[in-house]
Amino acid sequence: MAEPAHKTSSEVQVPKGEHDGGFPPFQSQSFASQLVWLAIAFVLLYVLMSRLALPKVGSVIENRRKRIEGDVAEAGRLKQQSDEAVMAYEKALADARSRAQAIANETRERQAKEADAARKKVEDALNAKLADAEKTIAATKQTAMGNVRAIAEDAASAIVERLIGTTPDKKVVADAVTGALKR
Repeated sequence: MAEPAHKTSSEVQVPKGEHDGGFPPFQSQSFASQLVWLAIAFVLLYVLMSRLALPKVGSVIENRRKRIEGDVAEAGRLKQQSDEAVMAYEKALADARSRAQAIANETRERQAKEADAARKKVEDALNAKLADAEKTIAATKQTAMGNVRAIAEDAASAIVERLIGTTPDKKVVADAVTGALKR
């Protein structure tokens, strides 16, 4: 017949001499030897750790500390460079603004001078045209006044001839027109 697949703890047979007194670390007969081996293992682990592992960990920590210090120093140097670049940029911007202002003022003054020169040139041309126009008006007035006298004499002579039927003397008519124009 087949054996059952699972055996209970009462069915398991333990050979004699093994684990018959409980958990070995708690047995009082082997307690002293266990302390000795614990001390030996502790000393060996301490020596191995202090000679092999701890120097490597210490060098890693030291390298990391140096790298962090180097990175911090590099960051400080780069920050200083960026601050200097910002200051140089702001100074260049201020210089450019002042140059632009100076150029604008210079251009404004030059254009004002050019405008004044052009205005003066136009005024001079207009004054010359005005003087020519006044001369033309005076000449035209003089001519017109000369014609007015002749027209007035002709008109007065024609009126007198029509009223009295005879042609008056030209000298008398000229003197009468001259007297009338003087008033």
